[in-house]
Amino acid sequence: MAFTNPQGRTQTSLSDINVTPFVDVLLVLLVIFMLTAPILQSGIELDVPQTRTVQEISQEKLVVSIDREQRLFLGNDPVNINQLGPLLREKAASDKLQSVFLRADKDVPFGTVAMVVDELRLAGIEQISMVTEPQERRR
Repeated sequence: MAFTNPQGRTQTSLSDINVTPFVDVLLVLLVIFMLTAPILQSGIELDVPQTRTVQEISQEKLVVSIDREQRLFLGNDPVNINQLGPLLREKAASDKLQSVFLRADKDVPFGTVAMVVDELRLAGIEQISMVTEPQERRR
């Protein structure tokens, strides 16, 4: 774009865009996403039992978790044990859900795990896979 000054000379305007602030903002956003992404994927912190026979998880299933304080979670959402059956029946009707992963902290009493398994069976879930960690081998 050209224009004339009061002396009658033709001058051009400065048309370069300063991208430094743009790059600064992008780098800050990148750092924020890099810091928050692992936090969002961490899920519920459990200390699951260790066993010698562990199979690698190769498919995505719905996860039911019981933490150390015996709180129940469906995915990452807390749920009451009385609501677990109706929620699973609703998901089974829409997603053809037939199996789930059950993650329980190793300090949870067996009676609590048995009650959750009973609710899963009453909801029509036939395949319940217990999630464990591989046992560390001693040398």
